[in-house]
Amino acid sequence: MRTGTADLPLHGGRAPRWLFERMTLLAREMALAILSNEGTPGLMLRLADPVWFQAFGCVLGFDWHSSGLTTTACGALKEGLRELSGETGVFVAGGKGKTSRKTPQEIESACWMTGTLSRRVSSSARRMISAFRTGFPSSETATAPASACKRSSSTT
Repeated sequence: MRTGTADLPLHGGRAPRWLFERMTLLAREMALAILSNEGTPGLMLRLADPVWFQAFGCVLGFDWHSSGLTTTACGALKEGLRELSGETGVFVAGGKGKTSRKTPQEIESACWMTGTLSRRVSSSARRMISAFRTGFPSSETATAPASACKRSSSTT
């Protein structure tokens, strides 16, 4: 195995709109294909694999060495699955900047859409984000919509 370092440029700005729109369409189709073959756990395991995720961003059309690949790929996936979340059961929350502050509300909204709600939403969100960052999702993370949105006895 070869090892070493690489100097990668820090890019500012955003992906061009025309590229992001295409990335969104492709991200949706790739996610739907994985969901149909492997279900939600298969999609979550793939997204949590840093090598697979980097390749995913490249397949979507983003430069392999670009500093915004993770954010842009997640944003494309979020937009691509937004209208299909109720059908697929996969809800993507978060983003960068001001959007990141809306993550707990987005998770709560997803729980309302599925007819479930929990006071533990924010702690579940922290666990999911932590597991996602480490690249080692637990079985709880792989079934995040169910575990994050369980109805508590105090919620009616």
